[in-house]
Amino acid sequence: MANTTSAKKATRKIAARTAVNKARRSRVRGFIRKVEEAIASGDATVAKDALQAAQPEIQRAATKGVVHANTASRKISRLAARVKALAV
Repeated sequence: MANTTSAKKATRKIAARTAVNKARRSRVRGFIRKVEEAIASGDATVAKDALQAAQPEIQRAATKGVVHANTASRKISRLAARVKALAV
C-alpha cells in the first residue's frame, strides 16, 4: 500500500484515469456493436450512418490512448469494407 503522500495521490490519479478509460472503451465497443448489428440486419443506409457515428469515437479513443492508433485504423477499415460490401 502507498505510504507517501505523493504515492497516495498517484494512486488516486490512476484510479480516476482508469475509470475514464473504461468508460471510453465501453463507449467505443457500443458504437462498434451498433455497426455490427446494422450490418447483420442487411440495411446499408443504417449501417453507413452507424459507421459515420462510430468512426470519430474510435479515432478519439486512439487519440486519448485508450486503444492503439493502428488498432483503431484497422477496426474502422474492416467495418468500412463490410459496410461497403452491403451497398453492392
